[in-house]
Amino acid sequence: MNIKAKKTKKQVNPENFTRNFLSDDEISKKIQVVEKELKASTWRELETKGKFVKNDKISFISEEMLIVGCDIGSETHYIRAIDLRGRELSKGAFEFSNSEGGFESAKAWMLNLVVTNGKNQIVLGLEPTGHYWFALAAWMVSKGISVVQVNPYAVKQSKEIEDNSQHKDDRKDPKIIANLVKDGNYGMPYLPTEIYADMRRLSMFRDQLVKDRIRNINRLHREMKIYFPEYMDAFGKIDGAFTLEVLQVAPIPTDIIELGADGLRNIWRAAKLRGRGYSRADKIINYAHISIGLRDGENAGRESVKWFAMQIVKLDEQLAEIEETLHSRCMEIPHAENVLEIKGIGENILAGILSEMGDITRFDDAKEIQKLSGLGLVACSSGKHKGQTKISHRGRKRLRYWLFQAAKSAVSHADEYKQLHVYYTTRAENPLKKMQSLIVIACKILRVIYTILKTGRKYDPKRLLQDIKRPDHLQKQSAA
Repeated sequence: MNIKAKKTKKQVNPENFTRNFLSDDEISKKIQVVEKELKASTWRELETKGKFVKNDKISFISEEMLIVGCDIGSETHYIRAIDLRGRELSKGAFEFSNSEGGFESAKAWMLNLVVTNGKNQIVLGLEPTGHYWFALAAWMVSKGISVVQVNPYAVKQSKEIEDNSQHKDDRKDPKIIANLVKDGNYGMPYLPTEIYADMRRLSMFRDQLVKDRIRNINRLHREMKIYFPEYMDAFGKIDGAFTLEVLQVAPIPTDIIELGADGLRNIWRAAKLRGRGYSRADKIINYAHISIGLRDGENAGRESVKWFAMQIVKLDEQLAEIEETLHSRCMEIPHAENVLEIKGIGENILAGILSEMGDITRFDDAKEIQKLSGLGLVACSSGKHKGQTKISHRGRKRLRYWLFQAAKSAVSHADEYKQLHVYYTTRAENPLKKMQSLIVIACKILRVIYTILKTGRKYDPKRLLQDIKRPDHLQKQSAA
């Protein structure tokens, strides 16, 4: 006997009911009301009022929020929207351009979903891709839309949860990002403002100029190896002031021989150089006479050496100008001058650390900055297996670089850090390797800088030595 299944009436979704029975004028009026009530929450309101932990992140995402995930591109972005339970409210991915018109269309698309689904706030989650998200995040926050970030590694690991497929594209990622935001797996983005924005841009510009300088020096080395292989013995230093002044006028041995020793000295006097370089004039001429460099292609070699030497000189002038501006801006930060009391930490290192760290008031503890720099300790252990503890290497690598440079310089110049380094590497229990000790000292310098900038306290070298555990009789002697 065939039994026919009883047909049931299609259930009506209240949200669809609202959407279908609102006129265009009513939707437009509601959008205007919602648009006025939009409020963007940033790190200033959330992270500086205590630690913004996972429970706080989950509580921040409320039932009244439209959760939007955005996949960032250089020219085109894609967004999809869900509610608090993960149900998709958009029919598919919405594509918009990286322009004012594109941002306006994305905002209108989100506001329409807010009104038709009974929401009143918007949170936009994005995967930070290079520098392409800066303009979008700043624009959305200015319009009252909260912006949060998700870790790109978390997006990569979560892509199979959606459809049990390794497939990845710009239309699938926005929903994965939105679900990560829903579950509280996000962080608050930080875009430096005012003096910190200037310092970060200046620091990045300085790094770019340094890379260009190194690149030109390497190319200059190549040309000199071809046409004047003895150049290192003759000049001593390829990027020194005396060498560069000569190479801009006499780049190859035949030109140097024509000038003679007196001609070289005249070049240096015209450039107002001082030092022991004048004594090398005869030596340079002698090496030019016995050079085995190529003679074919000298004209092209002459022009290339001149050009690279001039580029290095120009870059040195630009670097000096950038560093002077960066140092002056650095000194405008309260209590920054106290940090310079640490021997070995100069203006370059301090400016690099502060430009990468940003506003110190957004951190509640130095451990947060340590994690941001990638110097946080991590270990992989399970059961009886105990993995090796190492630093995470996740975070701002330039901040990690400058902290490490500060540690190396402090160990070389400050007696208190020298003693700490010796103690860490020679103590009886758990002696550290030299690299491990430098990492520990970098973290200690970070804590010192954090305390000085937060409290305005003067630097005290004696407090650092409290970490050194000596036998009781030695401690009494040192105290006496």
